[in-house]
Amino acid sequence: MTATRAWPPAIILVVGAVLATAGVRTQRTLPLRQELGQAVPAEMEGFRGRDLRLREDEVQVAGVSSYLARLFQNPDTTSGSPYFALYVGFYDRQSRGRTIHSPKNCLPGAGWEPLVSSVAQIPASGGSVTVNRYLLQKGTEQALVLYWYQGRGRVASNEYLVKWDLLRDAALRRRSDEALVRIVVPIRTSEAQAFALASRIAEQLVGALHGALPAA
Repeated sequence: MTATRAWPPAIILVVGAVLATAGVRTQRTLPLRQELGQAVPAEMEGFRGRDLRLREDEVQVAGVSSYLARLFQNPDTTSGSPYFALYVGFYDRQSRGRTIHSPKNCLPGAGWEPLVSSVAQIPASGGSVTVNRYLLQKGTEQALVLYWYQGRGRVASNEYLVKWDLLRDAALRRRSDEALVRIVVPIRTSEAQAFALASRIAEQLVGALHGALPAA
């Protein structure tokens, strides 16, 4: 079983070396069709957004060509969640040292420990999409996280398949543009309520980003 589980990353590593030599060095740089801050509504589900600025060193470490970090707050203090946080990091092209960082590694580094991880189906205009779903805890706080990868006409959650598609498209289509999308909702009443809110936000985001990211 252990050997079988090791096959996917090993195959990707070998094939990636071949495809990278063939195409990554000559890949195209494709810009956004619309700025992220304009594509994503400033108000969602009654929550009003406020843009946040990442430090220059954080932007450099992430390697993004464009990003949106927005905190949405609800003036109705009786609602289940007082706020939620949204992050979209876009890469016009990916290369060594400048690739998407999986939240699987970033969130624990910020002090959040995963309690449960799974996938969830989110409705979208072109049919349902699969996203990653995490229940996290930090001290006495809990939060629900949804995240996925979007770009080149796809919405994906499986990191192995995302990497495979990246390598293939870099070699055959000379493209590696992609975005990481993450929603964080603090849990105040129940996980189910937080997930319901996150799902509605995710449904809107998939459509909004489809019009902003480079065409498939």
